[in-house]
Amino acid sequence: MADYSFLRNGSDVRGTAIGGENDPVTLTDEAVFAILQAFYALVREKITDKRPLRIAIGHDSRLSAERICSAAAEAVVSLGGNVLLTGLSSTPSMFMLLQDGLADGSVMVTASHLPYRKNGMKFFLKEGGLESEEIKSLLKRAGEGNFPCAAQKGKIERFSYMEKYASDLVGLVRRGTKEERPLEGMKIVLDAGNGAGGFYESLVLKPLGADTAGSQFLDPDGSFPHHVPNPENEEAMRSVSEAVKKNHADFGIIFDTDVDRAGAVSKDGEEINRNRLIALISAILLKEKKGAHIVTDSLTSDGLKKFIQSHGGVHHRFKRGYKNVINEAKRLCAEGKDAPLAIETSGHAALRENYFLDDGAYLVTRLLIELAEAKKRGEELTALINDLEEPKEAAEIRLSFRPGTDFASLGEKVLQELSQKAQTKPGLSLTPDNAEGVRIDFDRPHGGGWTLVRMSLHDPVMPVNFESDEPGGVEAMRRILYDMMKEYDFLSPEILLKDLSESNAKA
Repeated sequence: MADYSFLRNGSDVRGTAIGGENDPVTLTDEAVFAILQAFYALVREKITDKRPLRIAIGHDSRLSAERICSAAAEAVVSLGGNVLLTGLSSTPSMFMLLQDGLADGSVMVTASHLPYRKNGMKFFLKEGGLESEEIKSLLKRAGEGNFPCAAQKGKIERFSYMEKYASDLVGLVRRGTKEERPLEGMKIVLDAGNGAGGFYESLVLKPLGADTAGSQFLDPDGSFPHHVPNPENEEAMRSVSEAVKKNHADFGIIFDTDVDRAGAVSKDGEEINRNRLIALISAILLKEKKGAHIVTDSLTSDGLKKFIQSHGGVHHRFKRGYKNVINEAKRLCAEGKDAPLAIETSGHAALRENYFLDDGAYLVTRLLIELAEAKKRGEELTALINDLEEPKEAAEIRLSFRPGTDFASLGEKVLQELSQKAQTKPGLSLTPDNAEGVRIDFDRPHGGGWTLVRMSLHDPVMPVNFESDEPGGVEAMRRILYDMMKEYDFLSPEILLKDLSESNAKA
Protein backbone atom coordinates (compact mmCIF):
# COMPACT_ATOMS: atom_id res chain seq x y z
CA MET A 1 0.00 0.00 0.00
CA ALA A 2 1.45 3.36 -1.06
CA ASP A 3 1.14 6.61 0.88
CA TYR A 4 0.23 9.62 -1.25
CA SER A 5 -1.21 11.74 1.55
CA PHE A 6 1.80 14.09 1.49
CA LEU A 7 0.71 15.26 -1.98
CA ARG A 8 -2.43 16.91 -0.61
CA ASN A 9 -2.32 20.71 -0.64
CA GLY A 10 -5.72 21.87 0.58
CA SER A 11 -8.18 20.97 -2.17
CA ASP A 12 -5.41 20.30 -4.73
CA VAL A 13 -2.73 17.70 -5.32
CA ARG A 14 0.78 19.16 -5.58
CA GLY A 15 4.31 17.83 -5.64
CA THR A 16 7.72 18.06 -7.28
CA ALA A 17 7.50 17.09 -10.95
CA ILE A 18 11.05 17.98 -12.04
CA GLY A 19 13.69 16.97 -9.54
CA GLY A 20 16.35 19.31 -8.23
CA GLU A 21 19.06 19.25 -5.60
CA ASN A 22 17.56 17.94 -2.36
CA ASP A 23 14.16 17.98 -4.03
CA PRO A 24 13.37 14.58 -5.61
CA VAL A 25 10.39 13.97 -7.85
CA THR A 26 7.33 13.17 -5.77
CA LEU A 27 4.62 13.59 -8.41
CA THR A 28 5.76 10.45 -10.19
CA ASP A 29 4.05 8.66 -13.07
CA GLU A 30 3.07 5.93 -10.62
CA ALA A 31 1.46 8.44 -8.26
CA VAL A 32 -0.42 10.19 -11.09
CA PHE A 33 -1.60 6.84 -12.49
CA ALA A 34 -2.93 5.68 -9.11
CA ILE A 35 -4.61 9.00 -8.32
CA LEU A 36 -6.38 9.13 -11.68
CA GLN A 37 -7.60 5.58 -11.29
CA ALA A 38 -9.03 6.60 -7.92
CA PHE A 39 -10.67 9.66 -9.47
CA TYR A 40 -12.23 7.60 -12.24
CA ALA A 41 -13.60 5.19 -9.62
CA LEU A 42 -15.06 8.15 -7.73
CA VAL A 43 -16.81 9.47 -10.83
CA ARG A 44 -17.99 5.94 -11.67
CA GLU A 45 -19.74 5.73 -8.29
CA LYS A 46 -21.57 8.99 -8.90
CA ILE A 47 -22.72 8.09 -12.43
CA THR A 48 -24.32 4.69 -12.27
CA ASP A 49 -25.23 3.97 -15.90
CA LYS A 50 -23.00 1.41 -17.57
CA ARG A 51 -21.55 3.52 -20.40
CA PRO A 52 -17.82 4.27 -20.41
CA LEU A 53 -17.23 7.59 -18.71
CA ARG A 54 -15.27 10.44 -20.25
CA ILE A 55 -12.65 12.35 -18.27
CA ALA A 56 -11.24 15.61 -19.66
CA ILE A 57 -7.59 16.38 -18.90
CA GLY A 58 -6.01 19.76 -19.54
CA HIS A 59 -2.85 21.56 -18.46
CA ASP A 60 -1.14 24.92 -18.12
CA SER A 61 2.27 25.77 -19.59
CA ARG A 62 4.44 23.82 -17.14
CA LEU A 63 7.33 21.80 -18.55
CA SER A 64 6.15 18.59 -16.88
CA ALA A 65 2.58 18.88 -18.18
CA GLU A 66 2.81 16.41 -21.07
CA ARG A 67 4.33 13.68 -18.90
CA ILE A 68 1.68 14.01 -16.22
CA CYS A 69 -1.19 14.21 -18.72
CA SER A 70 0.07 11.07 -20.44
CA ALA A 71 0.18 9.11 -17.18
CA ALA A 72 -3.25 10.43 -16.23
CA ALA A 73 -4.77 9.45 -19.57
CA GLU A 74 -3.32 5.92 -19.41
CA ALA A 75 -4.84 5.46 -15.96
CA VAL A 76 -8.33 6.34 -17.21
CA VAL A 77 -8.22 4.19 -20.34
CA SER A 78 -6.88 1.24 -18.30
CA LEU A 79 -10.22 1.19 -16.47
CA GLY A 80 -12.22 1.38 -19.70
CA GLY A 81 -12.84 5.11 -19.55
CA ASN A 82 -12.45 7.57 -22.40
CA VAL A 83 -10.18 10.61 -22.25
CA LEU A 84 -10.58 14.06 -23.75
CA LEU A 85 -7.17 15.76 -23.86
CA THR A 86 -7.83 19.49 -24.08
CA GLY A 87 -4.20 20.62 -24.31
CA LEU A 88 -3.27 24.08 -23.04
CA SER A 89 -6.22 25.13 -20.91
CA SER A 90 -7.22 27.37 -18.05
CA THR A 91 -8.44 25.89 -14.80
CA PRO A 92 -11.90 27.55 -15.07
CA SER A 93 -12.37 26.16 -18.58
CA MET A 94 -11.98 22.63 -17.23
CA PHE A 95 -15.03 23.20 -15.04
CA MET A 96 -17.03 25.00 -17.73
CA LEU A 97 -16.66 22.19 -20.25
CA LEU A 98 -18.49 19.97 -17.76
CA GLN A 99 -21.39 22.43 -17.84
CA ASP A 100 -21.43 21.99 -21.64
CA GLY A 101 -21.70 18.23 -21.19
CA LEU A 102 -18.35 17.38 -22.81
CA ALA A 103 -17.16 15.11 -20.00
CA ASP A 104 -18.25 13.46 -16.75
CA GLY A 105 -15.29 14.74 -14.74
CA SER A 106 -12.18 16.76 -15.42
CA VAL A 107 -8.61 17.20 -14.25
CA MET A 108 -6.47 20.30 -14.58
CA VAL A 109 -2.73 19.74 -14.38
CA THR A 110 -1.33 22.86 -12.70
CA ALA A 111 0.49 24.13 -9.63
CA SER A 112 -0.68 27.73 -10.06
CA HIS A 113 2.19 30.16 -9.41
CA LEU A 114 4.59 27.71 -7.75
CA PRO A 115 8.16 27.34 -9.14
CA TYR A 116 8.52 25.54 -12.46
CA ARG A 117 9.71 22.25 -10.91
CA LYS A 118 6.36 21.86 -9.13
CA ASN A 119 3.13 20.61 -10.60
CA GLY A 120 -0.20 19.28 -9.41
CA MET A 121 -3.80 18.48 -10.22
CA LYS A 122 -7.22 19.99 -9.59
CA PHE A 123 -10.31 17.81 -9.91
CA PHE A 124 -13.80 18.79 -11.00
CA LEU A 125 -17.23 17.23 -11.12
CA LYS A 126 -20.20 19.02 -12.67
CA GLU A 127 -21.23 20.16 -9.18
CA GLY A 128 -17.85 21.79 -8.52
CA GLY A 129 -14.26 21.13 -7.51
CA LEU A 130 -13.36 18.49 -4.97
CA GLU A 131 -13.05 19.72 -1.39
CA SER A 132 -10.04 19.20 0.87
CA GLU A 133 -11.53 16.16 2.65
CA GLU A 134 -12.43 14.63 -0.71
CA ILE A 135 -8.83 15.01 -1.86
CA LYS A 136 -7.69 13.34 1.37
CA SER A 137 -10.02 10.42 0.68
CA LEU A 138 -8.97 10.28 -2.98
CA LEU A 139 -5.29 9.97 -2.06
CA LYS A 140 -6.01 7.28 0.51
CA ARG A 141 -7.95 5.34 -2.10
CA ALA A 142 -5.14 5.77 -4.63
CA GLY A 143 -2.67 4.35 -2.13
CA GLU A 144 -4.83 1.30 -1.52
CA GLY A 145 -5.01 0.58 -5.26
CA ASN A 146 -6.97 -2.51 -6.29
CA PHE A 147 -8.57 -1.06 -9.41
CA PRO A 148 -9.38 -3.93 -11.80
CA CYS A 149 -8.36 -3.13 -15.36
CA ALA A 150 -11.07 -3.28 -18.02
CA ALA A 151 -11.18 -6.02 -20.64
CA GLN A 152 -11.10 -3.31 -23.30
CA LYS A 153 -9.22 -0.07 -22.95
CA GLY A 154 -10.93 3.25 -23.49
CA LYS A 155 -10.15 5.77 -26.21
CA ILE A 156 -8.15 9.01 -26.15
CA GLU A 157 -9.36 12.02 -28.13
CA ARG A 158 -7.95 15.55 -28.44
CA PHE A 159 -10.09 18.67 -28.44
CA SER A 160 -9.40 22.29 -27.52
CA TYR A 161 -12.24 23.86 -25.54
CA MET A 162 -10.60 27.27 -25.11
CA GLU A 163 -12.19 28.72 -28.25
CA LYS A 164 -15.68 28.00 -26.94
CA TYR A 165 -14.78 29.24 -23.47
CA ALA A 166 -13.39 32.49 -24.88
CA SER A 167 -16.38 32.95 -27.18
CA ASP A 168 -18.68 32.82 -24.17
CA LEU A 169 -16.67 35.62 -22.53
CA VAL A 170 -16.92 37.73 -25.68
CA GLY A 171 -20.68 37.16 -25.68
CA LEU A 172 -20.89 38.28 -22.06
CA VAL A 173 -19.30 41.65 -22.91
CA ARG A 174 -21.42 42.16 -26.02
CA ARG A 175 -24.61 41.49 -24.10
CA GLY A 176 -23.50 43.72 -21.25
CA THR A 177 -22.61 46.66 -23.49
CA LYS A 178 -25.06 46.00 -26.35
CA GLU A 179 -22.19 46.60 -28.77
CA GLU A 180 -20.30 44.29 -31.11
CA ARG A 181 -16.90 45.96 -30.56
CA PRO A 182 -17.22 47.96 -27.36
CA LEU A 183 -13.45 48.20 -26.82
CA GLU A 184 -12.83 49.93 -30.16
CA GLY A 185 -10.41 52.82 -29.71
CA MET A 186 -9.05 51.48 -26.43
CA LYS A 187 -5.57 50.08 -25.86
CA ILE A 188 -5.43 47.16 -23.42
CA VAL A 189 -2.20 45.45 -22.41
CA LEU A 190 -2.26 41.81 -21.30
CA ASP A 191 0.56 40.15 -19.36
CA ALA A 192 0.10 36.36 -19.32
CA GLY A 193 3.46 35.68 -17.66
CA ASN A 194 4.05 32.82 -20.15
CA GLY A 195 1.24 30.88 -18.48
CA ALA A 196 -2.02 29.69 -20.04
CA GLY A 197 -3.68 33.13 -20.28
CA GLY A 198 -2.35 34.30 -23.64
CA PHE A 199 -5.59 33.21 -25.33
CA TYR A 200 -7.36 36.20 -23.81
CA GLU A 201 -5.52 38.62 -26.09
CA SER A 202 -6.39 36.95 -29.41
CA LEU A 203 -9.73 35.31 -28.55
CA VAL A 204 -11.34 37.93 -26.28
CA LEU A 205 -9.73 41.37 -26.46
CA LYS A 206 -9.21 41.59 -30.23
CA PRO A 207 -12.71 40.39 -31.21
CA LEU A 208 -14.08 43.11 -28.91
CA GLY A 209 -12.08 45.74 -30.80
CA ALA A 210 -9.22 46.39 -28.39
CA ASP A 211 -5.77 47.46 -29.54
CA THR A 212 -3.52 44.98 -27.73
CA ALA A 213 -0.14 46.34 -28.85
CA GLY A 214 2.32 46.14 -25.98
CA SER A 215 0.89 42.94 -24.53
CA GLN A 216 3.65 40.70 -23.24
CA PHE A 217 4.68 37.17 -22.35
CA LEU A 218 1.70 35.63 -24.15
CA ASP A 219 3.49 32.50 -25.39
CA PRO A 220 3.36 29.53 -23.01
CA ASP A 221 6.75 28.77 -21.46
CA GLY A 222 6.82 26.66 -18.34
CA SER A 223 10.22 27.94 -17.26
CA PHE A 224 8.57 31.36 -16.68
CA PRO A 225 11.59 33.30 -17.99
CA HIS A 226 10.31 36.83 -17.36
CA HIS A 227 8.50 36.80 -14.03
CA VAL A 228 6.33 34.59 -11.87
CA PRO A 229 2.75 34.58 -13.24
CA ASN A 230 1.16 35.83 -10.03
CA PRO A 231 -0.91 38.99 -9.39
CA GLU A 232 0.39 39.01 -5.81
CA ASN A 233 4.02 39.15 -6.90
CA GLU A 234 5.62 42.62 -6.76
CA GLU A 235 7.86 42.01 -9.77
CA ALA A 236 4.96 40.74 -11.87
CA MET A 237 2.73 43.71 -11.00
CA ARG A 238 5.58 46.14 -11.62
CA SER A 239 6.15 44.56 -15.04
CA VAL A 240 2.56 44.96 -16.23
CA SER A 241 2.33 48.46 -14.71
CA GLU A 242 5.41 49.55 -16.66
CA ALA A 243 3.97 48.04 -19.85
CA VAL A 244 0.76 50.04 -19.38
CA LYS A 245 2.68 53.30 -18.93
CA LYS A 246 5.14 52.60 -21.74
CA ASN A 247 2.35 51.88 -24.23
CA HIS A 248 -0.02 54.61 -22.97
CA ALA A 249 -2.65 51.94 -22.49
CA ASP A 250 -6.13 52.47 -21.08
CA PHE A 251 -6.04 49.31 -19.00
CA GLY A 252 -3.75 46.45 -18.03
CA ILE A 253 -4.52 42.82 -17.19
CA ILE A 254 -2.40 40.13 -15.54
CA PHE A 255 -3.28 36.48 -14.94
CA ASP A 256 -1.70 33.78 -12.86
CA THR A 257 -0.43 30.62 -14.55
CA ASP A 258 -3.76 28.78 -14.83
CA VAL A 259 -5.99 31.89 -15.06
CA ASP A 260 -8.08 31.34 -11.96
CA ARG A 261 -6.69 34.60 -10.51
CA ALA A 262 -6.26 38.06 -11.98
CA GLY A 263 -5.07 41.57 -11.27
CA ALA A 264 -5.41 44.80 -13.22
CA VAL A 265 -3.73 48.14 -13.79
CA SER A 266 -5.33 51.55 -14.40
CA LYS A 267 -4.20 53.83 -17.25
CA ASP A 268 -1.84 55.73 -14.94
CA GLY A 269 -0.03 52.48 -14.10
CA GLU A 270 -1.54 52.12 -10.64
CA GLU A 271 -2.14 48.56 -9.50
CA ILE A 272 -5.71 47.30 -9.08
CA ASN A 273 -5.26 44.26 -6.90
CA ARG A 274 -5.91 43.16 -3.32
CA ASN A 275 -8.28 45.65 -1.60
CA ARG A 276 -8.58 47.84 -4.70
CA LEU A 277 -9.68 44.92 -6.88
CA ILE A 278 -12.20 43.78 -4.28
CA ALA A 279 -13.57 47.31 -4.01
CA LEU A 280 -13.89 47.66 -7.78
CA ILE A 281 -15.87 44.48 -8.43
CA SER A 282 -17.91 45.12 -5.26
CA ALA A 283 -18.86 48.60 -6.50
CA ILE A 284 -19.99 47.13 -9.82
CA LEU A 285 -22.16 44.49 -8.14
CA LEU A 286 -23.57 46.92 -5.57
CA LYS A 287 -24.63 49.28 -8.34
CA GLU A 288 -26.76 46.43 -9.62
CA LYS A 289 -28.25 45.50 -6.25
CA LYS A 290 -27.88 47.08 -2.82
CA GLY A 291 -27.70 45.09 0.39
CA ALA A 292 -25.49 42.33 -0.97
CA HIS A 293 -23.03 40.48 1.25
CA ILE A 294 -19.45 40.66 -0.06
CA VAL A 295 -17.50 37.72 1.35
CA THR A 296 -13.74 38.25 1.62
CA ASP A 297 -10.78 36.67 3.35
CA SER A 298 -9.45 37.92 6.67
CA LEU A 299 -6.69 40.16 5.27
CA THR A 300 -8.94 42.92 3.94
CA SER A 301 -8.53 46.46 5.24
CA ASP A 302 -10.80 48.54 7.44
CA GLY A 303 -11.03 51.02 4.56
CA LEU A 304 -12.54 48.32 2.36
CA LYS A 305 -15.15 47.55 4.99
CA LYS A 306 -16.18 51.23 5.12
CA PHE A 307 -16.22 51.35 1.31
CA ILE A 308 -18.54 48.35 0.96
CA GLN A 309 -20.87 49.70 3.63
CA SER A 310 -20.95 53.18 2.06
CA HIS A 311 -21.93 51.59 -1.27
CA GLY A 312 -24.86 49.80 0.31
CA GLY A 313 -23.29 46.42 0.95
CA VAL A 314 -22.41 44.20 3.89
CA HIS A 315 -18.76 43.22 4.32
CA HIS A 316 -18.44 39.63 5.55
CA ARG A 317 -14.88 38.70 6.51
CA PHE A 318 -14.04 35.00 6.65
CA LYS A 319 -11.11 32.59 6.70
CA ARG A 320 -8.32 32.84 4.15
CA GLY A 321 -8.45 30.20 1.39
CA TYR A 322 -10.49 30.51 -1.79
CA LYS A 323 -12.54 27.42 -0.98
CA ASN A 324 -13.33 28.85 2.44
CA VAL A 325 -14.71 32.14 1.14
CA ILE A 326 -16.63 30.40 -1.66
CA ASN A 327 -18.23 27.92 0.72
CA GLU A 328 -19.11 30.73 3.12
CA ALA A 329 -20.83 32.68 0.35
CA LYS A 330 -22.75 29.56 -0.63
CA ARG A 331 -23.79 29.11 3.00
CA LEU A 332 -25.10 32.66 3.17
CA CYS A 333 -27.06 32.15 -0.04
CA ALA A 334 -28.56 28.95 1.37
CA GLU A 335 -29.74 31.02 4.34
CA GLY A 336 -31.56 33.34 1.97
CA LYS A 337 -28.97 36.15 2.04
CA ASP A 338 -27.77 37.81 -1.13
CA ALA A 339 -24.06 36.95 -1.48
CA PRO A 340 -23.03 37.48 -5.13
CA LEU A 341 -19.27 37.52 -4.58
CA ALA A 342 -16.61 35.51 -2.75
CA ILE A 343 -13.14 37.01 -3.18
CA GLU A 344 -9.66 36.76 -1.68
CA THR A 345 -6.99 39.43 -1.58
CA SER A 346 -4.89 36.94 -3.59
CA GLY A 347 -7.05 37.62 -6.67
CA HIS A 348 -9.27 34.53 -6.41
CA ALA A 349 -12.77 35.79 -7.20
CA ALA A 350 -15.92 33.72 -7.59
CA LEU A 351 -19.25 35.21 -8.67
CA ARG A 352 -22.55 33.49 -7.97
CA GLU A 353 -23.68 34.25 -11.51
CA ASN A 354 -20.76 32.11 -12.74
CA TYR A 355 -21.32 28.98 -10.63
CA PHE A 356 -19.19 30.43 -7.80
CA LEU A 357 -16.20 29.44 -9.92
CA ASP A 358 -12.97 31.26 -9.13
CA ASP A 359 -12.21 32.51 -12.62
CA GLY A 360 -9.74 35.30 -13.29
CA ALA A 361 -10.82 35.67 -16.91
CA TYR A 362 -14.48 36.00 -15.95
CA LEU A 363 -13.63 38.62 -13.32
CA VAL A 364 -11.64 40.68 -15.83
CA THR A 365 -14.42 40.32 -18.40
CA ARG A 366 -16.86 41.80 -15.88
CA LEU A 367 -14.45 44.72 -15.43
CA LEU A 368 -14.23 45.21 -19.21
CA ILE A 369 -17.98 45.76 -19.39
CA GLU A 370 -17.73 48.53 -16.83
CA LEU A 371 -14.61 49.92 -18.55
CA ALA A 372 -16.56 50.30 -21.80
CA GLU A 373 -19.55 51.83 -20.02
CA ALA A 374 -17.30 54.28 -18.13
CA LYS A 375 -15.79 55.41 -21.43
CA LYS A 376 -19.28 56.25 -22.72
CA ARG A 377 -19.79 58.42 -19.64
CA GLY A 378 -16.43 60.10 -20.13
CA GLU A 379 -15.12 58.63 -16.88
CA GLU A 380 -12.27 56.44 -15.78
CA LEU A 381 -13.01 52.95 -14.48
CA THR A 382 -11.24 53.75 -11.21
CA ALA A 383 -13.69 56.58 -10.51
CA LEU A 384 -15.77 53.83 -8.91
CA ILE A 385 -13.21 53.48 -6.12
CA ASN A 386 -12.15 57.10 -5.62
CA ASP A 387 -13.69 56.99 -2.14
CA LEU A 388 -11.79 53.89 -1.04
CA GLU A 389 -9.71 54.78 2.02
CA GLU A 390 -6.32 53.08 1.81
CA PRO A 391 -3.83 52.63 4.64
CA LYS A 392 -0.74 54.82 4.76
CA GLU A 393 1.47 51.86 5.65
CA ALA A 394 1.32 48.09 5.31
CA ALA A 395 3.68 45.19 5.89
CA GLU A 396 3.70 41.39 6.07
CA ILE A 397 6.18 39.35 8.10
CA ARG A 398 6.30 35.55 8.04
CA LEU A 399 7.50 33.87 11.22
CA SER A 400 8.73 30.32 10.61
CA PHE A 401 8.53 27.60 13.24
CA ARG A 402 11.79 25.93 14.20
CA PRO A 403 12.19 22.67 12.23
CA GLY A 404 11.03 19.60 14.07
CA THR A 405 8.53 21.38 16.30
CA ASP A 406 4.86 20.47 16.54
CA PHE A 407 3.93 23.69 14.78
CA ALA A 408 0.18 23.03 14.73
CA SER A 409 -0.07 22.69 18.52
CA LEU A 410 2.40 25.48 19.19
CA GLY A 411 0.58 27.78 16.78
CA GLU A 412 -2.75 27.17 18.50
CA LYS A 413 -1.11 27.93 21.86
CA VAL A 414 0.41 31.19 20.57
CA LEU A 415 -2.89 32.40 19.13
CA GLN A 416 -4.82 31.60 22.32
CA GLU A 417 -2.32 33.39 24.53
CA LEU A 418 -2.01 36.33 22.14
CA SER A 419 -5.78 36.79 22.20
CA GLN A 420 -5.73 36.89 26.00
CA LYS A 421 -2.79 39.31 26.13
CA ALA A 422 -4.36 41.71 23.64
CA GLN A 423 -7.38 42.16 25.89
CA THR A 424 -5.19 43.35 28.77
CA LYS A 425 -2.99 45.82 26.89
CA PRO A 426 -3.89 49.53 26.89
CA GLY A 427 -4.96 50.82 23.49
CA LEU A 428 -5.48 47.33 22.07
CA SER A 429 -8.70 45.41 21.39
CA LEU A 430 -9.77 42.36 19.43
CA THR A 431 -11.51 43.00 16.10
CA PRO A 432 -15.10 41.80 16.63
CA ASP A 433 -15.77 40.37 13.14
CA ASN A 434 -12.58 38.36 12.71
CA ALA A 435 -12.92 34.70 11.68
CA GLU A 436 -9.29 33.56 11.58
CA GLY A 437 -6.27 33.83 13.84
CA VAL A 438 -6.03 36.88 16.09
CA ARG A 439 -6.79 40.31 14.66
CA ILE A 440 -5.91 43.18 17.00
CA ASP A 441 -6.97 46.81 16.65
CA PHE A 442 -4.51 49.48 17.89
CA ASP A 443 -5.73 52.98 18.83
CA ARG A 444 -3.90 56.02 17.41
CA PRO A 445 -1.38 56.44 20.24
CA HIS A 446 -0.36 52.80 19.77
CA GLY A 447 -0.12 52.65 15.97
CA GLY A 448 -3.54 53.55 14.59
CA GLY A 449 -4.20 50.34 12.69
CA TRP A 450 -4.46 46.58 13.02
CA THR A 451 -2.43 43.40 12.88
CA LEU A 452 -3.57 39.90 11.97
CA VAL A 453 -1.62 36.92 13.30
CA ARG A 454 -2.65 33.59 11.82
CA MET A 455 -1.42 30.16 10.84
CA SER A 456 -0.53 29.46 7.23
CA LEU A 457 -3.02 27.18 5.49
CA HIS A 458 -0.41 24.53 4.69
CA ASP A 459 3.07 25.47 5.92
CA PRO A 460 4.84 25.71 9.33
CA VAL A 461 4.61 29.48 9.12
CA MET A 462 2.79 32.18 11.07
CA PRO A 463 2.13 35.15 8.77
CA VAL A 464 1.68 38.54 10.49
CA ASN A 465 0.02 41.40 8.59
CA PHE A 466 -0.01 45.04 9.60
CA GLU A 467 -1.89 48.08 8.30
CA SER A 468 -1.84 51.59 9.74
CA ASP A 469 -3.34 54.99 8.98
CA GLU A 470 -0.59 56.75 10.93
CA PRO A 471 2.97 57.52 9.72
CA GLY A 472 5.22 55.18 11.71
CA GLY A 473 2.23 53.18 12.86
CA VAL A 474 3.46 49.83 11.54
CA GLU A 475 6.73 50.25 13.41
CA ALA A 476 4.88 51.05 16.64
CA MET A 477 2.63 48.01 16.27
CA ARG A 478 5.56 45.73 15.47
CA ARG A 479 7.32 46.75 18.66
CA ILE A 480 4.21 46.14 20.75
CA LEU A 481 3.61 42.75 19.11
CA TYR A 482 7.23 41.75 19.66
CA ASP A 483 6.83 42.48 23.36
CA MET A 484 3.80 40.17 23.38
CA MET A 485 5.56 37.38 21.45
CA LYS A 486 9.21 37.58 22.55
CA GLU A 487 8.93 34.47 24.75
CA TYR A 488 8.14 32.25 21.73
CA ASP A 489 11.74 31.52 20.72
CA PHE A 490 10.60 28.66 18.45
CA LEU A 491 9.25 31.41 16.12
CA SER A 492 12.31 33.72 16.19
CA PRO A 493 10.08 36.71 17.08
CA GLU A 494 13.05 39.09 16.81
CA ILE A 495 12.29 39.12 13.08
CA LEU A 496 9.44 41.49 13.99
CA LEU A 497 12.07 44.12 14.80
CA LYS A 498 14.40 43.45 11.87
CA ASP A 499 14.89 46.21 9.29
CA LEU A 500 11.99 48.26 10.59
CA SER A 501 12.76 51.23 8.40
CA GLU A 502 12.80 49.11 5.26
CA SER A 503 9.74 46.96 5.95
CA ASN A 504 7.09 49.68 6.04
CA ALA A 505 5.71 49.95 2.54
CA LYS A 506 3.03 52.15 1.09
CA ALA A 507 0.00 49.92 0.62
